[in-house]
Amino acid sequence: MPWWRTRSALTAGALVLLAAVGIRTLGCAAKPKAPSARAIPIKIANATKGDMPVTLTGLGTVTALNTVTIKTRVDGQLIRIAFQEGQFVRQGDLLAEIDPRPFQVQLMQAEGQMAKDQAAFKNASADLQRLQTLVQQGIISRQQLDTQMTTVAQFEASLKADQAQVESAKLNLVYSRITAPIAGKVGLRSVDPGNMVRASDANGLAIIAPVQPITVLFTIPADRIQQVLTQNQKGKKLSVEAFDRDMKTRLALGEVLAIDNQVDPSTGTVRIKAIFPNTELTLFPNQFVNARLRVDTLVGLALIPSVAIQQSPQGAYVYVVKPDLTVEMRTIVIEASEGEISAIRTGIAAGETIAIDGLEKLRPGAKVDLPATDGQEKKKAKS
Repeated sequence: MPWWRTRSALTAGALVLLAAVGIRTLGCAAKPKAPSARAIPIKIANATKGDMPVTLTGLGTVTALNTVTIKTRVDGQLIRIAFQEGQFVRQGDLLAEIDPRPFQVQLMQAEGQMAKDQAAFKNASADLQRLQTLVQQGIISRQQLDTQMTTVAQFEASLKADQAQVESAKLNLVYSRITAPIAGKVGLRSVDPGNMVRASDANGLAIIAPVQPITVLFTIPADRIQQVLTQNQKGKKLSVEAFDRDMKTRLALGEVLAIDNQVDPSTGTVRIKAIFPNTELTLFPNQFVNARLRVDTLVGLALIPSVAIQQSPQGAYVYVVKPDLTVEMRTIVIEASEGEISAIRTGIAAGETIAIDGLEKLRPGAKVDLPATDGQEKKKAKS
């Protein structure tokens, strides 16, 4: 091959090699630098030290201490209703009146019969005295005296029967005025004036239910009853709060009145009765409420928001924010939870900062951005 062709080939190869090296160099220069890990924005809360009440919650029914159905004790025509529906009445207040005239007539008849028998008794007693004198004088036989004594005894027995009839008539007259046997709130009446009422009527005239005080009957799981019994045996008055069905409004505050003596095998629960003063009349008979029973108080534990707690196969954990704005996964032991707050037995100390939002993005060692606080700028992790 001529020398000039060999030189041209070498020159072309060198140019191709330089072009390849230049392209690779340009490619390396154009490749972007790997970005550093981006800080994750989160919300935080500080663990505090405090006390937490241990409570048990159960669905309950408000019940009156005792409920009385107002019934007539005599038959007759109802001529008057002396109460307003829903009215509060005191013991002995007049509620209704039955036509008293038939009972007044019965009383007059009984008194008339009694007066007649009294006159006969006096006459027989006088005859007895005369016969006793005649017997002493030997004018009449002893048999006549015995007969007269029997007659006097019969009239005396008749007077007792007459007295019973008079008292019965007076009692019926009293029963024609129906009064409240207990103090409480009267419900809706079931009979209007003008109707005939009888003692055998099943429904009665109305129902009176005391509402001050009032009780709530609720249930708790049987496996928690020992906590209640332990405190009760110490003589402590266990407080009970009654809440509405949404557990948002507290209706009344009371205390445990009685604990049932057996477990309901069908539900595995134990019934507890609590009593409430109900001074503000917020509880109503047959109302459904949520009863929250305080059985103990945990003292001096770390308290954190329950939303910060995550669960794993190894147990509960939280993310703790360290001073360098990285997070550490910390295993914790929960002592109790109440509403939105949990008491932590081990794993967290008061004053430590924990993440409460953005938890799904966090991993151990992840960098975080903290929200701005009043008078301070937002804290960011250093890259």
